[in-house]
Amino acid sequence: MLKKILALVAMLYAAACFAAVDVNKANAAELDSIKGIGPAISTKILDERKKGNFKDWNDFIERVKGVGKGNAVKFSAGGLTVNDAAYQNAATVPPTKKEEKPVAKADKAEAAKPAASAAKK
Repeated sequence: MLKKILALVAMLYAAACFAAVDVNKANAAELDSIKGIGPAISTKILDERKKGNFKDWNDFIERVKGVGKGNAVKFSAGGLTVNDAAYQNAATVPPTKKEEKPVAKADKAEAAKPAASAAKK
């Protein structure tokens, strides 16, 4: 019986350690405990929160400079919530790749010239 009680207490303690941190309720230390959030970002979050609570993740991303969708995914995975809600796109957002710039027609023509002249020889 004592072992069961100790196991239950240990599980409750472990659950409390991994509890979500709500951005509208957290202090600076709690925000800093989220992986990827340091003193600079937590200060920005607290400064923006003074103007009013964050309505949702989109509001949070728009108002806090330096936080984009990629960081929102990371922060949510680390336990950050907005109004007790995790970032909904956290599992579905693919890693972003830098988009390739379309090659202009003139650039394509220039690239084709050395190949065409080599073929004539």
